[in-house]
Amino acid sequence: MKKLTTLLGIAALGMLGFPALAADEKSETTVKGEILDLTCYADHGGSGEKHAGCAEKCISMGLPVGIKGEDGKVYTVVGAHKPMNKELAQYAGKTVTLKGKVAEKDGVSLLENAEIVK
Repeated sequence: MKKLTTLLGIAALGMLGFPALAADEKSETTVKGEILDLTCYADHGGSGEKHAGCAEKCISMGLPVGIKGEDGKVYTVVGAHKPMNKELAQYAGKTVTLKGKVAEKDGVSLLENAEIVK
């Protein structure tokens, strides 16, 4: 009986750990903001309508693409572990809404598995 009680206690403690595992899962979010060429943005603040043509070229050439949310937060944007440059280049300097999962590490913010919300 003592062994059974011990096993049940261990099992109960193990079940309590499952909510903590679920909290680590990335939550889906929606970000509305400007599509950026991250290289020009980081280097000299390139953004907005005046920079849209340059940003479209840079994104089309494969430079990192991002979105600056309405709250000012900037995310690097990727699809399902692949670039989204071809899909997003036409929106450079424009406001769009993307849906995806946020991952953050050491000050880097990523919107992954992103898709355009129409």
